[in-house]
Amino acid sequence: MMGTWRARRWVIPVSVVGLCVVVVMSGCVLFEDERTAKGRKLYNHYCMHCHGEHGRQGEGYNWQHMPDPRPRDLSDEATMSTFSDEEIFSTIYRDMKDTTPEVGDPIGDEEFAVPTMPTFKYTLSEEEIWDVVGYVRTLHGMSLTYDVEARKKQLEQDLKAAEEELKQAQAALAAAEQRMAEAEAQAASADVGTDVDESEEDVADEEMDEEEVVLPEEIALEKAQLRYEQAKKAWENFTKRPRRLNIPRPDLNVSDDERAELEKLGKRLYENKYGCHACHSINQQGGIVGPPLDRAGFRLNGTWIYRWILYPQGIKKHTRMPNLGVTEDDAKALTFFLKTLRAPKPDRPIPPPE
Repeated sequence: MMGTWRARRWVIPVSVVGLCVVVVMSGCVLFEDERTAKGRKLYNHYCMHCHGEHGRQGEGYNWQHMPDPRPRDLSDEATMSTFSDEEIFSTIYRDMKDTTPEVGDPIGDEEFAVPTMPTFKYTLSEEEIWDVVGYVRTLHGMSLTYDVEARKKQLEQDLKAAEEELKQAQAALAAAEQRMAEAEAQAASADVGTDVDESEEDVADEEMDEEEVVLPEEIALEKAQLRYEQAKKAWENFTKRPRRLNIPRPDLNVSDDERAELEKLGKRLYENKYGCHACHSINQQGGIVGPPLDRAGFRLNGTWIYRWILYPQGIKKHTRMPNLGVTEDDAKALTFFLKTLRAPKPDRPIPPPE
């Protein structure tokens, strides 16, 4: 009995040690909260190929193929601790800037304008981006201090308050219109049998005055509707992924001169604004996350390219390619540039696009 009991005493510590080893090797996955776990999953899908599993430079399989500037070291606490949670969020949630010198977008000193780092503003919800920020913090031994739950609760309260205000404004307008209708009915009944000589001009003036009447309740309702729409949009941006519906068919019939200008612009946007070469390669130069585009002009239909650029998730829901917020004009220019890529057929087949 004594020997058996002693053996069991030793089994427990060994198991605990083994568990601790697993936890340390896996980055403390077992002790992650729900938000950090969601951030890890999103990071692994959208970020790891460039930033690496642990955020270290040279770790991601795409890192060495990328043009400069390459991703910073997310595991470096000395550097990353100088950035606030909000600054990291803004880096992920931003509009892309054309970094072409002199002819590109105006870029402020505090703006993050790196074309090789995509935006996820049009792909993920704000809450999901905060999840990613929270996970990125763990890569350099820190934790998220921004109160995401408080922000979410505030937006929910703002929406409920705006909805209640809208209902009250609607009820107030309905009551005012009812009072006006009753007053008009009483005035009409008082005029019955009264012989009033009115000129056509006087009647026209009265009708015009009636048309120009705007009730205070109407103005209040318009303001309440605006506040409700703003609150609803803020709530949906925070909780739901952006969607883009009804993409129009592009008009790709242009003159030769216009085509040449669009091709030139598309090349500039490809390299200096949307950073397509960070994930795609041409002539073996560029990233390897997406397929090579050397023969895109042969292999891809112009309308398909245009729609894919504008909303890749609409064609392939779980694609790693983010929606970069490309405008319709920019998408058209990129389409014409990609149609110029007509390299000779390689010895080995190029894998199909996403």
